[in-house]
Amino acid sequence: MAQSSAFPDNQQKTAEAAFGLFSAAQARHIFSREHGSGLDPVVVEAAPRTWYIQPGMVNVALFETGEGLLLVDCGCAGDGPALLEAVRSVSSAPLHTVVYTHGHSDHAFGLWAFLEAGERPRVVAHENVPAHFRRYMKTAGLNARINGQLPGPDGKAWASEESDFVWPDETYRDALALTIGGERFELRHAKGETDDATWVWAPERRVIAAGDLVTGYLPNAGNPKKVQRYAEEWADAAGAMAELRPEVIIPGHGDLVRGAAGIRDELRAMAAYLRHIVRHALDGLNAGRTHDEIVESLRVPAELAGHPRLRAIYDRPEFICRNVIRRYSGWWNGHPADLLPATKAEQAAEIARLAGGTAALAARARELAATDLRLACHLAEWAFLADRHDPEAQRCYAGVLEERAAAEPSLMAQVNFRAGRMWVAQAREEARR
Repeated sequence: MAQSSAFPDNQQKTAEAAFGLFSAAQARHIFSREHGSGLDPVVVEAAPRTWYIQPGMVNVALFETGEGLLLVDCGCAGDGPALLEAVRSVSSAPLHTVVYTHGHSDHAFGLWAFLEAGERPRVVAHENVPAHFRRYMKTAGLNARINGQLPGPDGKAWASEESDFVWPDETYRDALALTIGGERFELRHAKGETDDATWVWAPERRVIAAGDLVTGYLPNAGNPKKVQRYAEEWADAAGAMAELRPEVIIPGHGDLVRGAAGIRDELRAMAAYLRHIVRHALDGLNAGRTHDEIVESLRVPAELAGHPRLRAIYDRPEFICRNVIRRYSGWWNGHPADLLPATKAEQAAEIARLAGGTAALAARARELAATDLRLACHLAEWAFLADRHDPEAQRCYAGVLEERAAAEPSLMAQVNFRAGRMWVAQAREEARR
């Protein structure tokens, strides 16, 4: 089914590479039940009576047993109807248990379609998932803004009330074994992208439903706008999975993974990659280096950076490094002037005066863009912040940031570089009032 893209071309393509059945409209309305992917779900038998299902931007694992179905994750709110149809295309067994791998907006909100169809499953999750949901309620406006969400038909852009969630019936702390249809399924807690993560091991089938602990690209352990990520524990979880020698992994995003040798290689490489970054950050902090010096000196070994299942198409190693620094160090970057700084606008205005005006800054930014986009972004931002209503500064800022975003392979970087367009739009709207 064809769909129009609300995103620039490289952002759309990167999102499709990271998330599979990606729809820009759904990505802007993650909590809307009326916004599905608009694409036909992918349903693959990963092992006997075990399915990998992709109803949209997230993957779901389905295990059929003699007592009913075990569903691991349930997608975005808008994925509910397509997921229900996909499940019923392979099994008529009742939905016995649902496991949330974590409480994120794209993994734990599609269950309503099953409930409305009369299913009454037990919902199991880690004990931190309810706190995760309550944090969503506290920060609905913040999360809607930083995730680029628009209101759905019900007027909501983000879950904000208790009735917006299907709450777990049962929680656990470290590990939990479920027996369904006489078969054992082991739930293991890990910290990774979140502090509430669960991965599910089906030992008789040699299958892991990993949630977002495995995605087929560099782990999302450094998101610049989100709460703390846990690179060290993520590495530990990858190592624990590798030791089990699974033959199939159903990841939270990305392609189904088969083959014990390849899976073991990926998991060990993932652990090594994350541990390398953590060690580098801690070594730098212990040596008294500034945050910027630590990040600037990070070098990832070629065999890890070039691993085909660890490409930096969503996160970046620099972002992960900063997240480790944030975890172990304070918010201050170590530069004395930044402890109690002048405002960014005041700094920019003074720089513009020294440079001979915003026009001079903008001209130099455009000149630098041909050879050093990173430095050009600073000059363009100074020009804009020095005079937000200068049309040339606005054009320069939006243009240079778009060049930077267009050249960037990481989706997270693309999205955040393009945030400057919103600032320019706001300034132009202010001028029209």
